[in-house]
Amino acid sequence: MIYETLLAEDFNRLHPKLQERYRLPLGQPFHAQGTMQVIHSGPRLLRPMYTFFTKTDFLFPESGEEIPFTITNTARMNNEKDAEVYWERTFYFPLATRKFNATMTVDLERQIVKDYLGDPSLFYSDLKMDVTKDGSLMIRSAEQRAVFGRKEVGLPKKLTGRVVVTEGYDDVLDVYTIHVSIYNDFIGRMMMYAGQFTPCAQ
Repeated sequence: MIYETLLAEDFNRLHPKLQERYRLPLGQPFHAQGTMQVIHSGPRLLRPMYTFFTKTDFLFPESGEEIPFTITNTARMNNEKDAEVYWERTFYFPLATRKFNATMTVDLERQIVKDYLGDPSLFYSDLKMDVTKDGSLMIRSAEQRAVFGRKEVGLPKKLTGRVVVTEGYDDVLDVYTIHVSIYNDFIGRMMMYAGQFTPCAQ
C-alpha cells in the first residue's frame, strides 16, 4: 500500500514475491516465520543502553546464531487518517524473547518513509527505498532524531546509526531473504542480522 505508492513505477521492478509482500492492503497483514542465521548486537559498552531499549521493543543486547523469529506487517489508518504500516519482529533467543517494532508512514513530497522505532518510539529515521537490478528492495537511512513524547531533536552524525537493509527472494530455496546492518562511524557495528523467512498463517 504505502510502499507501492512511494515506489510508483519502480514497484513493478521488484521481484514478484516482494511485490506480493509489500502491497499490504488494509486489513490483510503479512505474517511470516523463519530463522536468523546470525544476529550480532552492539559492543559491550552499549549493552546497558540496549537492555533499557528492550522495554520499548527496540534494540536488544543478545547475539546468536540460528535464532527463530517471526514478522508481522499490518497496514492500518492512524489517528490522522493516514495509512501506516506497523512492523512487529520477534526474536526467540534461548534465554529471552526480544522484539524490534516500528511504525512507518510515507512523505510523498520528500519521497521518504518516516520510520518511528520502538513502542513507544524513542527514535525516528528517514528511510530511502530503492529497487536493485535483481529486484531486491534496498532501504537506507538518512536524517535521524531522538523522540521525547511530542518533541523530536535532530541527532548529530556522530550519534546516528547508518542503516542499510536488503530484502530479496531466493527462487531456489523459495524463501524471502533479509540482511540488516546498523553502523556508527565512531562506535562501529551497532547491530546486524541476516536470515530467511516464509509466509505463514497467524
